[in-house]
Amino acid sequence: MLHEAEFWVAVAFVLMLAIFGYFGVHRTIAAALDNRSARIRKELDDARRLKEEAQSLVAEYRARRQSAEREAQEIVAAAKADAERIAVEAKAKMEDFVARRTKSAENKIAQAETQAVADVRAAAAEAAATAAASVLSQTVKGDVANGLIEKSIKELGSKLN
Repeated sequence: MLHEAEFWVAVAFVLMLAIFGYFGVHRTIAAALDNRSARIRKELDDARRLKEEAQSLVAEYRARRQSAEREAQEIVAAAKADAERIAVEAKAKMEDFVARRTKSAENKIAQAETQAVADVRAAAAEAAATAAASVLSQTVKGDVANGLIEKSIKELGSKLN
């Protein structure tokens, strides 16, 4: 039994464990594992903290985006309202301009009608005076004719004015 390989492997293993125990290798291994555990715990805490910071940043950016979208909608609504107001004002100004131009044109037409009537009356009166003078000069002769013509012309002039 002394020659069996498994026996000597078991004896060597136990002897190695005893030597490791004597020199305190188990404490070094435990300390290394504790250090590794502390480092992993610290990395997990850092990762958790970074995750929380990232989540708060995401929430903050979402809030900013929503605020920016609301502001953009308000700007668009204000621009539409301004455009509608400007359109209404422009329409009112255009209608006012057209009304003033129409009134001005109507006044000019009325003045032209009045002037045309006055011109026609003056032309008719002048034609009537010329015709009367011609008829009277042909029918009435002498001093009586000249007196009648002058009297008619004076009366006609005062009636026209």
